[in-house]
Amino acid sequence: MKYILALDQGTTSSRSILFDREGKVRAVAQKEFKQHYPEPGWVEHNPEEIWESQQETAREAMHHAGVHCEDIETIGITNQRETTVVWNRKTGKPIHNAIVWQDRRTAEICARLKADGTESVFHEKTGLRLDPYFSGTKLKWLLDHVDGARAQAEHGELAFGTVDSWLLWKLTHGKRHATDVSNASRTLLFNIHSMDWDDELLKLLDIPRSMLPEVLPSSGVYGEVDKYLCTPGCRISGIAGDQQSALFGQACFEAGAAKNTYGTGCFLLMNTGEKPVASQNKLLTTVAWKRDDAVSYALEGSVFVGGAVVQWLRDELGLIQKASDIEKLAAQVPDTGGVYFVPAFTGLGAPYWDPHARGIITGLTRGTGKAHLARAALEAMCFQSLEVLKAMEKDRGKPMDALRVDGGACANNLLMQIQSDLLQVPVLRPRQIETTAFGAAALAGLAVGYWQDLDEITAHQEIERVFEPQISADEAETRLSRWKDAVERSKR
Repeated sequence: MKYILALDQGTTSSRSILFDREGKVRAVAQKEFKQHYPEPGWVEHNPEEIWESQQETAREAMHHAGVHCEDIETIGITNQRETTVVWNRKTGKPIHNAIVWQDRRTAEICARLKADGTESVFHEKTGLRLDPYFSGTKLKWLLDHVDGARAQAEHGELAFGTVDSWLLWKLTHGKRHATDVSNASRTLLFNIHSMDWDDELLKLLDIPRSMLPEVLPSSGVYGEVDKYLCTPGCRISGIAGDQQSALFGQACFEAGAAKNTYGTGCFLLMNTGEKPVASQNKLLTTVAWKRDDAVSYALEGSVFVGGAVVQWLRDELGLIQKASDIEKLAAQVPDTGGVYFVPAFTGLGAPYWDPHARGIITGLTRGTGKAHLARAALEAMCFQSLEVLKAMEKDRGKPMDALRVDGGACANNLLMQIQSDLLQVPVLRPRQIETTAFGAAALAGLAVGYWQDLDEITAHQEIERVFEPQISADEAETRLSRWKDAVERSKR
């Protein structure tokens, strides 16, 4: 039997998952790696440690399943997006630690670009906002601050990539320097209309085009794994950024299909079809994936504090012993007793984009207990997601029929029921929870004929449970109105 190996390179750990032809997980291995915080607001990773941890988990997963290199049909890669790596083309050595997507050191660069009136140029061409979140300003910072980096770059000696490009380079022993369209679309350097690197944007950020990887479809053969790493002939044939990969893994192939990943934050993507939808409601327009010559686009909104609010209740207030206790505690009361919790610990993300907002709890009375706070925390995750999804519906001009969910917190039945109640649409939870890794496996498998078509991928995405709304639309609207009142109080 042949298998597909998915490399799932995340922000805090590297994972490797083996899938069989039925789309089932045969083995999983995971290894955390060190986070570096050299200054407040700075976050870095060691690219070599990322590579080593990814190799280690691949070997471990294969060992657990009793699988050898010759049993791997192909490899798919999915990765933390926007994290920026620059390395020397000759030595293959990084010139600096990777600057992570969470890093805020380029806020001044973004502010200067905005002051120069370039924000609309970036937004119209890339669908993104001028924010330190994205790769372009991180790359500029490296060229401006690492000794000799700019001169080396101008002489064609340096290569830039997001983490997928770095892994591809290492897997092929430096033979391939490429990325896929979904990762390219998160750099502030890629024109999502012409589907190419944009010379005007490169000039604005003073970045040599020679540094950039070739941009390829998300599903297609990228190259072969080097003989020193695995059996010759093992191919890499699928790459996508983690959130786009989850959208594909959830079989959101039709325009209007949406998924929400409930993790530390919440990431919501809606497939908008073959044309980019320019958001009028402060969402991001991004490339979902490209297969053959067909490009699919998506609208995206990020909730900064999702599951992190549960961690806060556990670690800072001591209301629960472990994160999974939140469901039992919150279920002790039928509602929040009028309590609303806006967890704007680091400001508000989409659709507000207010960095000055701060967390607030409203509606406290003498009868408020810890169960009410726990339930209000779960509702906060759902209200934030609801506002992003309503913005998506406005941009698209059509309501959605259902929401697909994934991420660790989606195992919480009460959370999923609250989400369905507030959305007033069914919430679909898959049996296969490894949707991000499965998306990369599916893109890779389709490219080499392991799976034949999208119908086969959809067939493997079995729904474990459907949550239907249990409150009226009027009640949902009333609760949303009170939530919005609390949000306004959180603003400074």
